[in-house]
Amino acid sequence: MTIVHDEPTGAQVEWWGVRSGDPRRRTAAWEGVLASTHVGFDVRLPEPDAFTATVSRRRFGALSLVECACGAFSGRRGRAVMGDAGEGSIGLQIVRHGAEQVLRGRAAGHTLTTGAVGLWDGTRPVDVDVPGPFRKRTVIFPRDLVHAVSPRLADVETVPALAERPGTGLLVRYVDALSEELPRLDERSAGAAADVLLELVRAVVEPDAVDARAARREALRARARRYIRANLADPRLAPATVARALAVSLRTLHAAFADTDESVAALVRRSRLARCREDLLAPTGGTVTEIAFRWGFTDATHFSHVFKREYGHSPREARRSRRPDGIDGARIDGARIDGARIDKEVSAQPLA
Repeated sequence: MTIVHDEPTGAQVEWWGVRSGDPRRRTAAWEGVLASTHVGFDVRLPEPDAFTATVSRRRFGALSLVECACGAFSGRRGRAVMGDAGEGSIGLQIVRHGAEQVLRGRAAGHTLTTGAVGLWDGTRPVDVDVPGPFRKRTVIFPRDLVHAVSPRLADVETVPALAERPGTGLLVRYVDALSEELPRLDERSAGAAADVLLELVRAVVEPDAVDARAARREALRARARRYIRANLADPRLAPATVARALAVSLRTLHAAFADTDESVAALVRRSRLARCREDLLAPTGGTVTEIAFRWGFTDATHFSHVFKREYGHSPREARRSRRPDGIDGARIDGARIDGARIDKEVSAQPLA
């Protein structure tokens, strides 16, 4: 069962519980809770009749703080559970009570006990065994965001044990304080708290990285690109709306892009044009006007003008160049436009 509770500040806390009902269904229920709040596992319960669990989640900025209390279980996270890509998340886990044994493939396992701090990667297979009552606190980070702040986290398994890193104690105390304070934080304060936490993680994992300002700007750019990608169809999408959504000032947002070759407005325009171009070359993309309006343009004439300025040919020329199978074999202004070329151009500057 999932319960969503509104905090006085307008924030929400989500609750999941596995407590009663048919013991034979508790395994499936616990698998569902883990998949919703952490990552997916195939689960085995040694005592289904006695198993109970509660999980809560609070979101702040682009991060989530998850509190978990459960009984004994074991879980396997293999390729069949993960699918082709696995979840795009990285977790910072603090054990508050009990123990969890972790085994990755044929590598030597390790056990996290009360007070231990560890990192996990949602794209890696793993086996876990929790032999008894267990409580943990986990901060879950979007993969692209944490990689932008700390490139070393691209491979969690190469990061030295956090217990040996200077600053880990401060990081843990900050997470504990967040657990107490998040119910009282408004959206802007919660977003700032997320940025501070990301910087603390970077300082622990990469203590030799000295340009904290650059790391914060890259983190903000990653958040902005993700928001823009998700809201391209909104004709109101503009630098000011992006800044409000990310709980930063417009000046701060523009400053984050100052050392790149593209402004926020240009990123919005280029992203919209790329999606329009994909639809123009698709057999069922619709008319030129429909495509323009679908991706946030409000004036067909303006769309045609900026499209031609970007690609060197008009939307209608792009449409006519398409073969019936949707793959364009013509040459416009000396450039072959085909599915592979388009994919490469669109992915050359990912939106994160």
